[in-house]
Amino acid sequence: MISYSKNDCAPQPPMGWNSYDYYNTLVNEEQVRANADYMAKNLKEFGWEYIVIDIQWSDANAGTKNKDGIQYIPFSRFCVDEFSRQIPAPNRFPSSANGAGFKPLADYIHSLGLRFGIHIMRGIPRFAAHEHMAIKTHDNSKVTADQIACAYSTCAWNPDMYGVDFKSKYAQDYYDSIFALYAQWGVDFVKVDDICRHVKEPIYEKEVEMMAAAIQKSGRPIVLSLSPGPAIIEKAHHYKTFANMWRITDDFWDDWKLLKAMFERCEVWQTHSGEGNWPDCDMLPMGKLGYGWAPADAEHKGWDCKFTFEETKTMLTLWNIFRAPLMIGTDLPQLSPENLKLLTNPEIIAMNKCPNQAYQTSNSSQDDIVMWVNEIDANSYYQCYFNLSEEPQTIKLNIDISDKNNIRDLWEQKDLGSAIQFTMEPHSSKAFKISF
Repeated sequence: MISYSKNDCAPQPPMGWNSYDYYNTLVNEEQVRANADYMAKNLKEFGWEYIVIDIQWSDANAGTKNKDGIQYIPFSRFCVDEFSRQIPAPNRFPSSANGAGFKPLADYIHSLGLRFGIHIMRGIPRFAAHEHMAIKTHDNSKVTADQIACAYSTCAWNPDMYGVDFKSKYAQDYYDSIFALYAQWGVDFVKVDDICRHVKEPIYEKEVEMMAAAIQKSGRPIVLSLSPGPAIIEKAHHYKTFANMWRITDDFWDDWKLLKAMFERCEVWQTHSGEGNWPDCDMLPMGKLGYGWAPADAEHKGWDCKFTFEETKTMLTLWNIFRAPLMIGTDLPQLSPENLKLLTNPEIIAMNKCPNQAYQTSNSSQDDIVMWVNEIDANSYYQCYFNLSEEPQTIKLNIDISDKNNIRDLWEQKDLGSAIQFTMEPHSSKAFKISF
């Protein structure tokens, strides 16, 4: 077995694309490949690398029954193998047929120089427990899903799974078996749902620990991402010990109230990022959203992101200075040139890769202005301003007068000298690198 540190899996915040915000439960192989092709061509050189398939990829009916507006199908019999492990639905992912699983698709994504990720629900399929289906064990004992399932531990919004009873002798075997399968497929990233916000309860906490142990046993470095939030600040040590990412918010969408609230969440979590541990602000909704959220026979095919251009910049500025994971939520081939330019500004992305801790502060004379700062080295630091008010705000920025001093506007990629004054429109931001 290969030994590695958990922190080696994500030494910097992961950057990539997730299918959920646009496709919901409907994404298929052709669409995943199209997004991977786009990333490889347009985004990879700037650090974007993960292609993550979100929820319900094992459900053959997810795309057809959504015509009635059903997101998660009650009592659905999705695809599993002989050991109660979910496998891709071959009608949606044709290359997975005949037991191939996600390996052919992962191989294709790897051939582009990218990394491959999937979403799973915590636990074991309910119907596998009801039907006493087998699980894979380390000693080849005949154990069935009902013997490790906890029927009292269910998800409030998804009907697919029971929790895994950590007191069962073969509970760890089940998680070992699914992560061994993912390693065989070539999975680099696993987003686990219905777990992050509940870790005060023993079954959830222990399931995180079993997953972390299973990843180690698999011999493959796999990023472990916990969802949904809000994460519990009192459990920060547990998240940092066993996971790489954990959601500090519930699902984040294109609503200014949610973006404004993220500043408080980031302030709470600002001392807990780094060294393979990344508090997660959720996806970056932009461009086209929601195609898979409407009934399939509806006239509209999603919606345009409701954030203004300045609000989108504010979102990207905060995520980058905070050093959050960056997961684009849209259909990449439909990205506008303006949004592509925002996502490929190397000076903004450099803030995300800074090895030092950023922190939030306020401008004492202007309560509606929030400021984030991160020291780069002894001679430079990042400083970002955010106008959270509904009125324009004027700010004067000075540094000590010297020929060596410089204020650089990162969005404009321009040097500005050593003293500037600027006006910020409502909901807008400024990002600077200050050198001296």
